[in-house]
Amino acid sequence: MSKPDIVFIVLDTQRADRLGTYGHQKAHTPNLDKFADQAALFEQAISPAQWTIPSHASLFSGLYPTAHQVTQSSQSLSPDIPHLAEVLTQNGYDTVGFCNNPLVGVLNNGFKRGFKTFYNYGGAFPSLPKSASRFPAPIAKATEAYTQFLRKISYPVQNFFGQSDLAFRLSLNSWTTPLWSRFANFKGQNARSTRDVSRFLQDREQQETEKPLFLFLNLMETHLPFWPPGEFIDKTAPYFRKSKEARDILQTWNREAYRWAAPLAEPLGDLESQVLSDLYDAEVAYQDDYLGGLFEVLNGRSRHQNTLTIIVSDHGDGLGEHNYMGHAFVAYQELVHVPLMLQWPERLQAARIATPVSTRRVYHTILDAAGHLPDMPNLDPATVHGLTLTHTINGRDPENGAAYSEIYPPLNFVRAIENRQPQLLEPFGCLSERRAVVKASAAEPFKLIHVNNKADELFNLKTDPLESANELANQPQLAKSLHEEIKRMTTQVTHQRDHLNVGDEVELDDTLLQQLRGLGYMD
Repeated sequence: MSKPDIVFIVLDTQRADRLGTYGHQKAHTPNLDKFADQAALFEQAISPAQWTIPSHASLFSGLYPTAHQVTQSSQSLSPDIPHLAEVLTQNGYDTVGFCNNPLVGVLNNGFKRGFKTFYNYGGAFPSLPKSASRFPAPIAKATEAYTQFLRKISYPVQNFFGQSDLAFRLSLNSWTTPLWSRFANFKGQNARSTRDVSRFLQDREQQETEKPLFLFLNLMETHLPFWPPGEFIDKTAPYFRKSKEARDILQTWNREAYRWAAPLAEPLGDLESQVLSDLYDAEVAYQDDYLGGLFEVLNGRSRHQNTLTIIVSDHGDGLGEHNYMGHAFVAYQELVHVPLMLQWPERLQAARIATPVSTRRVYHTILDAAGHLPDMPNLDPATVHGLTLTHTINGRDPENGAAYSEIYPPLNFVRAIENRQPQLLEPFGCLSERRAVVKASAAEPFKLIHVNNKADELFNLKTDPLESANELANQPQLAKSLHEEIKRMTTQVTHQRDHLNVGDEVELDDTLLQQLRGLGYMD
């Protein structure tokens, strides 16, 4: 059997509970719902981390955050850890990335390692396919040469801004937020990148190449700030155009980046909560709309039957639940419960799988589908083939239905809170490490959350999906069993970490240091 083409789509910041196929009654997601109807869908997919950097490191390495140790923006994925694209390139794949998140596409953190081609739609000077240029060929060539020059200068500075506490705090000021969020393409150019992927696939179809394809697409549509087209706002928030108060609320939130992840000293007001929730749904609806065009192209390809398409999210987003915003500090479902769907017409039948699974196993599933693995250090074929999600689809879950998450707070945001609202740090546990496990017990998914290595909350996710009733005191035996599960997983990932050279700090070379001193960013 020939190797499949593999299309790996990450819907950055996409909550599972905001898609129609996951039960959201107000969803406008016909294209993703149709995709799900023809896919193996995991009802209880759990992200290994609650924010972009550790979660993507897990998707690209198959390891939990404690093992790969990329838990902060100042760290990079160790060369000792085989990157997904690196393995596939050595396995004979064309590897190409289309990325909208600057934390994945701009920072020098090893996430682009192994890709033969990587297009970055985020940052001040995006790198786009030549076919995406709006100019005639001679002008496009000159424009690209100039852009490459600017990119060469800007990338180190953007790296510094992504990793510096001072620069991060400056970026959170309300007067700077509109500048970098719009003009520095904080959210990328999502609809454009999706069209470019469609064009890339159509061009490749004409070339009739025999080489298998691995294509990675990261979309960042559902992240704050929210500015979806009006037609999608009309679908999810029909009151919005006529309500000046609602528009003022959104404008304030779009300008105040600090609030996107800070705990809430006071709960959101009713209209404030409604606006943020409905505008998030509008972004989801807009994303679904342009994904429809990509799905059409995928379905029309000659290799459609032998294409594995995986749709997943790196994490969700808090919209005021549990008095938290964003995705920095907690292990609740709004952050770690994510969509996960696999389509492979030649090999997989449509199904809904209730067994909890970790999305880090996307790594193993892709490499297992690619067939024979190259001989590489720290790449264990038995582990790869043993952890593929196809085992779970076939009713034989290798992890006994347990999915584990590790919550390492982003320290640059902790320091921003320390600078602005230090009184929030302790009551909201902003410095606490959290761990959680989701596991089925008596056919019902239960979740235990540890805070600083102590059992803190236990929830029945079937009867209490909003995690409002702590069952810890009522279910001591179950709590003890899940406590042992967390201890076992913690021991396992710590053992993996100790046998790898991981979590390398991103180094700044002498030239960059001189540039930054000249710009006044460093003494």
